[in-house]
Amino acid sequence: METRPPRRVRSWFGIINPTGWTVLAIAVVAGLVASRTHWREATVLAVASLALLVLAVPLLLGRVRVGVELVLEPLRVVAGESVSGSVTVTNLASGRMLPSMLDLPVGNALHRYGLPALAADASHEESFTVRTERRGVVPVGPAITRRGDPLGLYSRDFSWTEVQEILVRPVMVPLESLGAGLLRDLEGVSTDAVSQSDLAFHALREYVPGDDLRHVHWRSSAKAMAAAGRTQLLVRQYLDTRRSHATVVVDDDVASWPDPEDFETAMAVAASIAVRAVLDEFDTSFMCGDQAATGNNGHVALDAVCRSNLGHTGLAKSAQRSAVVAPDTSLLFLITGPGATFAQMRMAASAFPTEVRRIAMVVDATVSSRAADADGIPILHLADKADLGALLRWSLS
Repeated sequence: METRPPRRVRSWFGIINPTGWTVLAIAVVAGLVASRTHWREATVLAVASLALLVLAVPLLLGRVRVGVELVLEPLRVVAGESVSGSVTVTNLASGRMLPSMLDLPVGNALHRYGLPALAADASHEESFTVRTERRGVVPVGPAITRRGDPLGLYSRDFSWTEVQEILVRPVMVPLESLGAGLLRDLEGVSTDAVSQSDLAFHALREYVPGDDLRHVHWRSSAKAMAAAGRTQLLVRQYLDTRRSHATVVVDDDVASWPDPEDFETAMAVAASIAVRAVLDEFDTSFMCGDQAATGNNGHVALDAVCRSNLGHTGLAKSAQRSAVVAPDTSLLFLITGPGATFAQMRMAASAFPTEVRRIAMVVDATVSSRAADADGIPILHLADKADLGALLRWSLS
């Protein structure tokens, strides 16, 4: 049965840096050689190495009491934009703080700053800029102070902040209004169909025989009769409303995307549709692999777009999950790559009722943008996201 050393022992071994392990190995090897050969040079090397290791230990002693504030602005950007950041270190101890190092991981990079000696309650600030290039999530932090010796034999690391995330959105394209929905309930976008149902109040008109007296607007009727000098009833006229819910499903299956850049284009397309849907006051849902978002808050959907990655869930399974998460979907977008088959798109579309308006989209930079229709489902072949607006106008017309 495998046993692990106590946590305290592991933490002390973690204090030794690779340089320290190298010096320790030199001391051990030199000591063994000196004991067997009696070489004076090997003895001197072993003693010097051990002396370095021993003399560096006192530099680790003592406690570090600092306050570290990490500020990033803004936390949501579009790819290509920059984020301004600052980290402020304040000495909270009653005495003077010795010079030390501050490490700040930013994505795959490491920012390292030298902190000067700080008097009690004194602060030191470092500013930096994070340049974004691609859609995704850039983790920043935690901020770590490092206390050790000048040779880097040992170091004690203290983490002071949580990891903050910069959400990098894809570059989107502006779209015209989607203007689609289903007759559902009292909320949503008004249609042009006039009705007497108690939906959205539209205007007043004169009473005609057969009108429901419950819809008479008595105050306006009294004013009209006083002005006209005759009996005149005014009734409320209503408009049917429709609740619109746009759902965007992106295929995350790696087999569907021979070129990963097509997947990035698909993310830009999904984000563009989500933004347009929110502007049209649609409820909006997004699904891609293990990422899901629904509601009328555009930030939620775009955050899910930022976090989405290639996986193995597939278009059909994601669509089935979307049908559960957003059962009132009225407008469905299925976005996949050239590796997907029509059977997979048809299976994904069948997860929703037939009254849902469904649009399939294949993102493939190797073909020309065009639109087709198969089994009543518009299929848009998109080579460049700049062509998205024209294809949607055709499919939604």
